[in-house]
Amino acid sequence: MSSRENGQDLRLYFSREPLILALLFALAIVLFLAVGGVSRVYHTQQEALGRRWFTRGLADLKAQHFDRAVIEFRTALLYSRDEYSYRLYVAEALLGLRRTDEAYSYLINLWERQPENGLVNLELARIAAQRGQAELAQRYYHNAIYATWPVDQEMERREARLELIQHLLSMGATTQAQSELLALAANSPDDPSQQAHIGELLLQANDYEHALAEYRQSLKAEHHNPASLAGAGAAAFHLGRYALAQRYLQAAVIANPDDTESGTLLKTAELVLQLDPFQRQLSVAQRDRHVVEAVAAAGRRLEACPNAGTAAVAPVSSARSAQTLSETWKKMKPQITQAGLRHDPDRVEAAMDLVFRVERETSLQCGSPTGADLALLLIAKLHEGN
Repeated sequence: MSSRENGQDLRLYFSREPLILALLFALAIVLFLAVGGVSRVYHTQQEALGRRWFTRGLADLKAQHFDRAVIEFRTALLYSRDEYSYRLYVAEALLGLRRTDEAYSYLINLWERQPENGLVNLELARIAAQRGQAELAQRYYHNAIYATWPVDQEMERREARLELIQHLLSMGATTQAQSELLALAANSPDDPSQQAHIGELLLQANDYEHALAEYRQSLKAEHHNPASLAGAGAAAFHLGRYALAQRYLQAAVIANPDDTESGTLLKTAELVLQLDPFQRQLSVAQRDRHVVEAVAAAGRRLEACPNAGTAAVAPVSSARSAQTLSETWKKMKPQITQAGLRHDPDRVEAAMDLVFRVERETSLQCGSPTGADLALLLIAKLHEGN
C-alpha cells in the first residue's frame, strides 16, 4: 500500500473518531441511566414492601398483637434498614411484650442518633423508672418534656410531665412534684377537667393553697362538679380554713351523697367551728359555751385513756404527765362554767391551754383521736403560737 493510501486511511479514521466517541459516550449514558432506573425501581419496591410491612405492624400494635407486630416491624427493617421509625416501633412492640432489655437496646441506639426525640426519651424514662433508677428517669423525663414533638403529638409533652409528677409523688418527692405541677398549671389550657386534675395532684403533693386555687378555677366553669367541690373542700380543710371547707364540703355531699370522705371531713369541720372559742365573730356567751364544751370533751378523753402511761404504750414519764393532766383537769373542771368564765375571763386561756395539752398527750399515748377530740387537736394546731 502506498503512503498516499495510508494517509487517506488515517484521515478517514480521524474524521470518524469523534462520531465513534460520541456514540460510545451516548451508549454509556444510556446504560448508566438504565442501571440507575433499575436501581431506583428496586429501591422503590424495597421501600414499598417496607411500608407495607410497617403498616401491618402498626395495625397489630394498635390491636395489642405485640408478637406479630415485632415480626412485621423487623421484616420492614429488612427492606429499609436505617428507617428510624421502624426501629422505634420495634421497641414499642417489644415493650408491649415486656421484653424490656431488648427494647432498651433499640431505644438507646435511637437516642444516640436523635437525643432530642420526645418519644424515645419518654420510653427510656419509663424503663429507668421501672428499674428504680430515679435520677436517670427524671433526666429522661425532662428530656421528653423539652424535646421535639410533632405538632399532632404535642399532648405527649403534657403526658410526659404528668408521668414525671406521678413518679415523683410515688417516691415521696413532694417538693419537686410541686414545682412540676406549677409549671404544668402555667402551661395548661383553660379547661375545667384539667384544672381539677392538677388540683387533685397538688393535693397529693400537699400543696393545698395552689390546689384550692386550681379547684376554684375549675368550679367557675362547672359550679356543681362533685369532685371539684370535694377537692376544694379538702384543700380548704387542710389549710385550716374550716368555714370555707364547710361550704364546699356541704355542696359536695349534696352533689354526691355517697362521698363518705367528704362527709367525714364535713363533720370534723363543723365540730371545729362548734368548739373553737377563738373565732372573732363569736359573742362572749358563745365563746364561754365553747370553752365549757371543750373542757368536757377533754375530760372524756382522759377517762377513755386510763392506761396511757403503761410501758407498752408510752414511756413512764408520759404516764406521769397524763396523770398530772388528769389531776389538773379535775381541779379546774368545777370552775369552768359559763358563769365562772363570765366573772373571770382569764380562765378562758388557762382552760383551753389545759384542753390542748390533754388532747396532744392523749393522742400520743392512746392513738389518733376522732370526733370532738380530733377537732380540738386541730384547733390547737390552728392557734399554736398565738
